[in-house]
Amino acid sequence: MTPADRILCAIDTPDLNAATALAETLSGTIGGVKLGKEFFAAQGPEGVRHITQTGLKIFLDLKFHDIPNTVAGAVAAASTLDCFMLTVHASGGSAMIRAAANTRGEGGPKIIAVTVLTSLGDEDLSTVGQKGPATEQVMRLGKLARAAGADGLVASPHEVAALRTALGDDCLLVVPGVRPSWASTDDQVRIMTPAQAVNAGADYLVIGRPITRAENPRDAAIRIAEEIAAES
Repeated sequence: MTPADRILCAIDTPDLNAATALAETLSGTIGGVKLGKEFFAAQGPEGVRHITQTGLKIFLDLKFHDIPNTVAGAVAAASTLDCFMLTVHASGGSAMIRAAANTRGEGGPKIIAVTVLTSLGDEDLSTVGQKGPATEQVMRLGKLARAAGADGLVASPHEVAALRTALGDDCLLVVPGVRPSWASTDDQVRIMTPAQAVNAGADYLVIGRPITRAENPRDAAIRIAEEIAAES
């Protein structure tokens, strides 16, 4: 996988025209785009199908979290959208994750389980009644998700090395909370640079505002890929 292939740009906008223009601008410089709740709530499945026409791979980040039967139905529907990965919450439990993995079908999208959101720290986990510290909760949920059939995990870059050691090379690790040294940290708490995350064991890097808010998003994506190549 090339450094550029590892980059998934987070397109967080409800505007279909803006999302399409950005995807077309980035085509050929990154591995794909992440479409999440903001885009999906505004544009739905047809919006996702529209973005696939740009030729970029789609990481559908809807973080399904419900009873197993409901999640199975959602995964079955999402699997028709030609996405190569989609997310569920690991905290939904083994039965829910297993239902998602069993429903996506042969050749369907990879099921990626979200462990602990990168906006949450140890105190936040305690507040919502989850046992911390965050690193231990990530490992606990990661092992549960993999045992239930998830293809990979979403975790902050600070947990990547431990997850890679514990779960092996065949576990896809998708990492948000990645910021180049020249970009703002925004609302992310547990962050690393792209090269640091790759060196720690990340497969894919979810990068939003450092690209989408750049004066020239294409140049920003190329700069990030070049930094990964030079430092990893």
